[in-house]
Amino acid sequence: MSILITNIKQLLQVHDSNVTIVKGDAMKNLPIIENAYVYIDHDTIIEYGKMEDYRPIEADTVIDATGKIVLPSWCDSHTHVVYAGDRTSEFVDRINGLSYAEIANKGGGILNSAKKLQDTSEDDLFEQSIKRLNELIAMGSGAVEIKTGYGLTTEAELKMLRVIKRIKQESLAKIIPTLLAAHAIPEEFKSKKQDYIKYITEELIPQAAKLNITHYVDVFCEEGYFDIKDTEAILEAGKKYNLRPKIHVNQFNILGGIALGVKHNALSVDHLEELNDDDIEALKGSDTISVALPGCSYFISIPYTPARKIIDAGLPLAIATDYNPGTAPSGNMNFVVSAACVKLKLTPEEAINAATINGAYAMGISNMYGSITRGKKANLIITKPMNHYSEIPYAFAHNPIEQVIINGQLL
Repeated sequence: MSILITNIKQLLQVHDSNVTIVKGDAMKNLPIIENAYVYIDHDTIIEYGKMEDYRPIEADTVIDATGKIVLPSWCDSHTHVVYAGDRTSEFVDRINGLSYAEIANKGGGILNSAKKLQDTSEDDLFEQSIKRLNELIAMGSGAVEIKTGYGLTTEAELKMLRVIKRIKQESLAKIIPTLLAAHAIPEEFKSKKQDYIKYITEELIPQAAKLNITHYVDVFCEEGYFDIKDTEAILEAGKKYNLRPKIHVNQFNILGGIALGVKHNALSVDHLEELNDDDIEALKGSDTISVALPGCSYFISIPYTPARKIIDAGLPLAIATDYNPGTAPSGNMNFVVSAACVKLKLTPEEAINAATINGAYAMGISNMYGSITRGKKANLIITKPMNHYSEIPYAFAHNPIEQVIINGQLL
């Protein structure tokens, strides 16, 4: 199938040569073609340019995008879409004043989700999860990382990986699976954490690696969960199976997890609501990208990632939803782009860069996703009529999307 989109008011994130990441001051620049066209054949961007240079092209479908913006689909590099049930009761607990730690201590939090998932069949888990993913796609996400981590047993984690694989096979979106090997400590290991670390490193990771579904390993490096020594042991175990780190760090405390992530060539370090100068220095010169999750900060009322500090230090930044049942139950990247502007003080250009090309980099796929470039995959958003792309973050509670193209198919 071929698609021709004409009379585009603004075509965003256009790169004639392939760009895979933007850093620091470069994030303020968003390459645009005004009054443009773009031509797609099968799943690939073939041609684009100004309407004044357009010559007739035969296409199966022609879309007149007069007054509309076209941009790459959002690349959401941090989600937990595969989970069972919800945690609405904890939402009420939080309103009534309980902290994240207090909710966890009374059996809520990750352990709550783990119990529900362990008791849910693989087919039911798939049906719940694919429904959520399809909602994300309709909101403009064309590439999504999905983490495990609500299993906490080898059997349940493998079940999650199989569900993610099935989603990957059935969905048009680009899906990146990540083994969140160490998300929380199960109740039966509370007083013997080192036994659980051994269980993760000697049983869970080897068994997961045999499935050959994921190339990434993740750890919740946080006080009360997994400390620096624990995290390093798990990353070292993952390295034996060529699993590259993508780790949760600095959500509530600074433990040195960012420097550890850089040491182990982590693709991304995610959360970073707490950050100091040593963390910034550790990131300089590395291939590791920071990922901010403003939806989580909004929902559980914790500090927002100091994104300006990261970008102004010349570093790259991605933004993602952290879609999960407990601390960020929304996968709406349009809201995240808006929150990045309002709460992280990013310009619209920086926020769109963070949600497209840099989001793709944080998943290891920016060579084929995240920009309008000849030969890249055709994952595009066509907005409703608007005067300027800044209206996407400006109108924060409105849906800016009219149509979505994923893998060259108009949905």
